[in-house]
Amino acid sequence: MYLLAHRCCRHNLRRLGLRYIHIPRYKHPEPQPPPDPAKPPNPPKKPQTFSFNGFTWEDDYAWMSNLNDKVAMRHLDMVMEQEENYLEAVMWGTEKLQAKLQSEMAPRFSPDLSTPPVKLGPWLYYRRVEEGKQYPVLCRRLVSLQEKFISNEDPSAGFDFITGKRIEQKLIDYNQEAERFGGYAYEELSEVSPNHQYYAYTMYDKENDYFRLSVRNLLSGSLCSKPQAERVSGLAWVKGGKALLYVVTDHKKRPFRLYLSTIGSTEEDVLLLEESDENVYLNIRHTKDYQYVTINTFSPESSKVILINAADPLTGLTPIWEGEGQCHCIVEHQKGFLYLFTDAPKNGKRAETHYLLRSSVDSTSNPRLWESLFVDEDKIAIEDVDFSEQYMALILRESGTLRICSVALPLPVGKGPLHFTEVNSVYMPLPEFVCQISPGPNYDYHSHIMRFTVSSPVMPDAVVDYNLSNGTWKVVHQQNLLRERTRLLYGTYPASVAKRFPSVTEVASVDNPWNELSEFYSCEKFQVPSHDGAMVPLTVVYSRSHKKEDGNPGLLHGHGAYGEILNKRWCSEMKSLLDRGWIIAYADVRGGGGKGWSWRHDGRKAKKINSIEDYVSSARFLIDKGIIQENTLAGWGHSAGGLLVASAINKCPDLFCAAVLKVPFLDPTDTLLNPILPLIAADYDEFGYPDDVDDLGAIQNYSPYNNIPKDASFPAVLVTSSFNSRFGIWEAMKWVSRVRDRTIYNPDRPILLNLTTDIVEENHYLHCKESALETAFLLKVVGS
Repeated sequence: MYLLAHRCCRHNLRRLGLRYIHIPRYKHPEPQPPPDPAKPPNPPKKPQTFSFNGFTWEDDYAWMSNLNDKVAMRHLDMVMEQEENYLEAVMWGTEKLQAKLQSEMAPRFSPDLSTPPVKLGPWLYYRRVEEGKQYPVLCRRLVSLQEKFISNEDPSAGFDFITGKRIEQKLIDYNQEAERFGGYAYEELSEVSPNHQYYAYTMYDKENDYFRLSVRNLLSGSLCSKPQAERVSGLAWVKGGKALLYVVTDHKKRPFRLYLSTIGSTEEDVLLLEESDENVYLNIRHTKDYQYVTINTFSPESSKVILINAADPLTGLTPIWEGEGQCHCIVEHQKGFLYLFTDAPKNGKRAETHYLLRSSVDSTSNPRLWESLFVDEDKIAIEDVDFSEQYMALILRESGTLRICSVALPLPVGKGPLHFTEVNSVYMPLPEFVCQISPGPNYDYHSHIMRFTVSSPVMPDAVVDYNLSNGTWKVVHQQNLLRERTRLLYGTYPASVAKRFPSVTEVASVDNPWNELSEFYSCEKFQVPSHDGAMVPLTVVYSRSHKKEDGNPGLLHGHGAYGEILNKRWCSEMKSLLDRGWIIAYADVRGGGGKGWSWRHDGRKAKKINSIEDYVSSARFLIDKGIIQENTLAGWGHSAGGLLVASAINKCPDLFCAAVLKVPFLDPTDTLLNPILPLIAADYDEFGYPDDVDDLGAIQNYSPYNNIPKDASFPAVLVTSSFNSRFGIWEAMKWVSRVRDRTIYNPDRPILLNLTTDIVEENHYLHCKESALETAFLLKVVGS
């Protein structure tokens, strides 16, 4: 659990104002004469034939991925410059539109320049952005002084009303960190020590392309002399904060070594574990009470959990659990019991959903005995779990509806699995159309209050503090998009209670305590039959005032990979399309999460074609039902979702008018066979192993690059690729070049490539600029 920096939490925190950049007033340039008709780049074709495992294929643009060929790279530089010029020429005339879109989108990024304070022991930790600065400052203040602030809910106040002194401690200024790391302040992991004296964190070193570990003394503000390791992928404090465990990666970015470093020691760091098998990966995390550290080792064949006593990590590594295949497994400790949250196979069969196991920490049986905590119920699935000293919080999916409940601990021992109706659970009321509930950050093991982020397609993310002991709750942060005093956080209610942070009693008295946008935007859900009869969940969002009976232009999102749930949260950038009469749709195709292991399994490897068929069926449904007007449907996919959308276009190019592919995975055959950038076991488990004949055959059948139809009329496509993505820019360049070469040229439906060099998601200005370009592209080629 990384303080304010866990992967899952980082995205929520970015939405809460971690970055701030002043956007200058746009000045319209002098009118320029229209350019000559733009012609797309025409890079040279250098055919190469490849054969593997009985398959043979030809690649005219393989030279683009030959990074060791200096001549090829000079040609590639020229092509990139031509692509940039072509993009500018095609988008000529949209400058005012892009500027207008930027001016619309910029204010929708959270105006709050600080994150909600997170309690950890006696301290409240938070990040805030100082005026005119790009990156935040990590700060803290004592919980005991909370009520003495003029504005006790606003971290940036930091002022003691009684003494007139500022009682805020600045811990790390990430603007200064940016100076250390080539202009970027990109933090991956962070951990405050249990004694609150040290802060361990990893920053991205762009020059060397790895994350560097630093430890800062929070009392003096200086960096510790050690550890200062490179290629660090995991952190966990031990010995009450006197020592640190960290994991480093090899040259292929595989986490494989675990070290112990004592703060202030002059001795070399101790190597505790090394995995020599190239298929095995290491991961570590501490339990919330800091009593143990768990080491997860996982590979395609097995997953294991090893326990370390945090008080004395040199006493040995104790294996406590092993499961078949690569599976998710998290261990927590609570008053003498170990709780295992996993989706590992049960009784020789793959589990459809996650489940909870329990074992006494003092168990001496070999192998260790684990008991199931709850009875498997068809309509109830555990999505996530968190623990405090006296309670367990569960995120459940009941008949497709997400819920949050608290359960008092301890639960009976020795009575076998329990039904959910047998435990004294308290449920928190939630708004309609909840699409995601994210726990955390919840670092304080002794607190009864847990924080959750509640997401909906028609509501900005709401950060909620839920009291597990009495069921009360309050919204501590939610973006206000309407800028009305009476709708600041909680919907429409009298100005007399329109406080920034109302009490729980006041919130409960309001009919609608959520700042929903449902009076302006509507959400509908459908079940779409796919090619084989499988029912695909489809979510449709539109503006109530712009919905037309004969259909609207629309954008269909899809992902369908790694068992990840499609992101259907309210997206401020999409408001510009919704307000122009567009419909935003989300297809939860197979390969993604939310409907159990079988749903995820039926969209991976040799069955990846099901994901594509599900997406095509959803697209046809939208048009056939008159929801989206024919010839106005666009596709949208990110990363593996780019593969999904590009494959769907190959299959039915006339179904789509346009598409936006962001850092897409477009050439799986070459990338899986010859990975230039490191891949992990999950990538092969998702898309297939080329060594397997069936897998390679499936890859060849669905690969976007290998299946571009000859002489077809393709939709307009904007491909965005980055030098900082997991998939190389050469994939996008190869795909764009081959599409132009094989399909019918239509200047009204251009194939464009947008290359970025920065980490866009870490910079609100760049993110806003890129979103404006994508939206302008869609409005230009589809219309509104």
